[in-house]
Amino acid sequence: MRIGDVLHAKSSHDVITIEPGATVRDLIALLAQHNVGALIVSTDGATLAGIVSERDVVRRLHDDAGVLDATVESIMTAVVETCDETSLVDDLMKTMTERRIRHVPVVVDGRISGIISIGDVVKHRIDQLEFERDQLDSYVHQT
Repeated sequence: MRIGDVLHAKSSHDVITIEPGATVRDLIALLAQHNVGALIVSTDGATLAGIVSERDVVRRLHDDAGVLDATVESIMTAVVETCDETSLVDDLMKTMTERRIRHVPVVVDGRISGIISIGDVVKHRIDQLEFERDQLDSYVHQT
């Protein structure tokens, strides 16, 4: 199965971005508003400058309560693991597990086309297992 299949099955295809110069306070508001765990950092809404997650905020907040007024750029991850729509889901699952990352941007021809979360991958895998179970059940009980 390919990442493109997972992307197309998502209920929302919106990719929420934030500019590097926005404040961490703005970031928290967007995360809450869209009920997501990470945002793509982009200067133009189409190209990838970085990624920033709830974890980034919490880890910095522990060390510096003033981080809320800092820029997103100061806490974001600039070197980002990405995939494309032709990447295999199994390969991405392995990468996410090994690197302990929960969100991976999907980039096609240098432009952001989506974001895959660990939740998306788990949901896809559960759907796949349920389908296989139903097929086996149907096979065993056919008359």
